[in-house]
Amino acid sequence: MSGELTEGRIVIVGASLAGLRAAEVLRAEGFAGELTLIGDEPHPPYDRPPLSKQVLLGKVPADSVGLPARHPVNAHWKLGVRASGLDPDTKDVLLADGERVPYDRLLITTGTRARPWPHPEEARLDGVLTVRTIGDAGRLAERLDAGPRRVLVIGAGFTGSEIASACRERGLEVTVAERGPAPLVGALGGTLGAFAARLQRAHGVDLRCGVTVTSLTGSNGRLTGAELSDGSRIEADVAVVALGAVRNTEWLADTGLAAGPRGVACDAGCRAFTMYGIVTDDVFVAGDVARFPHPLFEYQMLALEHWGNAVAQAEVAAHNMVAPGPQRRPHLTVPAFWSSQFGLNIKSVGVPTFSDQVTVAQGSVEDGRLVVAYGYRGRITAAVSVNRSKWLEHYQHLIETAAPFPPEPGAADRPKSPMVVPSDVPDPKVLSHGPTVALTGHLPDRRLAVVRPAG
Repeated sequence: MSGELTEGRIVIVGASLAGLRAAEVLRAEGFAGELTLIGDEPHPPYDRPPLSKQVLLGKVPADSVGLPARHPVNAHWKLGVRASGLDPDTKDVLLADGERVPYDRLLITTGTRARPWPHPEEARLDGVLTVRTIGDAGRLAERLDAGPRRVLVIGAGFTGSEIASACRERGLEVTVAERGPAPLVGALGGTLGAFAARLQRAHGVDLRCGVTVTSLTGSNGRLTGAELSDGSRIEADVAVVALGAVRNTEWLADTGLAAGPRGVACDAGCRAFTMYGIVTDDVFVAGDVARFPHPLFEYQMLALEHWGNAVAQAEVAAHNMVAPGPQRRPHLTVPAFWSSQFGLNIKSVGVPTFSDQVTVAQGSVEDGRLVVAYGYRGRITAAVSVNRSKWLEHYQHLIETAAPFPPEPGAADRPKSPMVVPSDVPDPKVLSHGPTVALTGHLPDRRLAVVRPAG
C-alpha cells in the first residue's frame, strides 16, 4: 500500500452509519493520517431502522439506538454543525459556523432527511411530525404514549406503513392516506401492494388510497384534522408526514460536482463525478446520498435508501480511498432490505422496481407466506419474501447469475401453474411517498453477471 495514501487528511461529511463504517475501515486498512467526521446532529452515529419500529412501540428508548464502533477510529468529531459548502480549489469543507476544514480526500455520506409537509404554516401545527431522527422518534413516541384519538399517516411507503403498524399494535386508531393505488406499491409493485392493502385493512387501519391530503386543519395552533382530495375530512390529534426523503446535496451547489435532488453521482468505485462527467480522485460518496451504476441492473444509476447498501458501499469507498488503482474494487453488492409490520417479516433482494413481470414463486398470497420473484426482459432481477426469508440466498444467486425469468421449478411448494403478471410498478409521480430506490441511466445491450471468486 502506498505510504502517501495512508497519510494526509481525510474528512467524512455525514456522521452516519455509512460515515462510521467508512471511518472504521479506513483505520483497519492502515490509514494513519488525520481523520475528521462532521455531522449536523449533536448525536454520535446511531441506527435508524429501530426508530420506526421498536422506538415507536415503546420497547426501546430513542436515545439508546447508538451504533457501537467495531474498531477504534481515533477521529476528530465535529457534531451539531452543518456543512454549508465545499471549495474544491482549496480543498476545504465550509461549515455553517464559519470554520473551514481542509482535506486531501473527502467522503460524502450526508444521507437524506425527511421530506417536510409542503405548507409551512400547517407544518408548524402542534401534532404534525416526521420520523427521521432520534428527536423525531422520541417526540412521536411521547405522543403515542399519550393516547391520541386518531393518528393520520400521510404516505404508505415503508416508513408510513411501519408507523401505522406500531399505532395498531398500541391499539390506536389510525388513518393512512396514500396517493397511489396501494401501500408499498412504489417499492414492491402491484401484486404485493394489493397484499399490503388487504393486510392493513385486516388489522384495522382506515386505509385511503388514490387520495391526497389537501390541507391540515388546526385550532389555536394545534392540529385538529385534515381535508382530503375526495372531499372527506378526518379528525386527528397527530399527523405523521411520511412522504419519503430528500437527499442532502444542497450544500454541494456550485461545487462542480454532479450533485442534485437524486443524489451525488459516482462510479462503481464510489468516486464522485463532476457535472461534466469527469471522475474525481479525491472526492468519494457512499450511502443514501450516492447514485452509482450497477452492472446487474444494466448500468442504471441506483440511489438506494437501504441499511445494508450504506454499510457495503461505505466499506468499498473507504477501501478505495487508501488503495492504489489496481487494488481498488467496485461496489457490486446486491441490494437487500427488510421491514417488520403487522406481524410480518418482509425481506427483499435485488431491485423490485427494476422489473416488468412478477410471479409468486413459492407459497401463496392467501397463506401470507410467500416468495415473489421479479423479472425484467426475461431475467430475474429481484425477489421479496413474506415470512420466508430463508430462501432469499437462493434467489440472490439467481439474480447474480442473470438466471432466466420465471425461475425454474424446484421448491416443493412452488405453484404448479405459476401465473406471470405485469409487475405494475407505478410512476413515482402518482405516489405520495417517495420511492426507496431510484433508477435512471443508460440501457446497454450487454447482459452481465457477477462472478464470485472461488474459495
